[in-house]
Amino acid sequence: MSEQIKEGATTEVGDVGLPEDLARADLYGLIARLFHKAPDQELLNQIATSIPDGQEAKAEDAPLAKVWHSVVEVAKSNSAKAWHDEFDLNFISVGRPNVVLNGSFYMAGHLNEKPLVDIRRALETFGLESAEEVTETEDHLSALCEVMRYLIAGDDVEISNLTNQRVFFNAHIRPWYDELCDAIEGIPEMHLYHPVAALTREFLAIEGQSFDMI
Repeated sequence: MSEQIKEGATTEVGDVGLPEDLARADLYGLIARLFHKAPDQELLNQIATSIPDGQEAKAEDAPLAKVWHSVVEVAKSNSAKAWHDEFDLNFISVGRPNVVLNGSFYMAGHLNEKPLVDIRRALETFGLESAEEVTETEDHLSALCEVMRYLIAGDDVEISNLTNQRVFFNAHIRPWYDELCDAIEGIPEMHLYHPVAALTREFLAIEGQSFDMI
């Protein structure tokens, strides 16, 4: 998303680094990557080996763990080409794609509407701007997840703190992520990204619940 978002940054929330926030930042980063472009074989291998062979999802597993198992299974059993084909077929188009990944579409009914302007204003307050090579607008799900990752894992606690995370999430992600996940799950042929959508929905629901407790 931005030239100022740093890979592997130290996680800070207020003045206290919390280990669980490293996992949050990593998951935002993974969701951003999966919706930015189709995963290559290296990433699929990393996902596939995150759970040892023979370790199945159990009934008592937390919902997030269960949907992660589903993502692992489709990563194991499908090639990078299959992921690439599904991504391009559904997310890439010279016209309107099967699934739009931009928040303005869901919040305002059209692309490049007021929600995009609001996001750009928020990014200005954080001192962030899109890198020149980035082609997606700032309301793309990948860009928004990268911002959240920065607000969790950035070094500057004046910017990367829990208050900014909550405000940004509630304003720019929470209003529309469910509708996006519905759109993905509403296409039966899109079987690889169904688990990704389920993971996204469950994780962002947990985020929302956590922010509500603040």
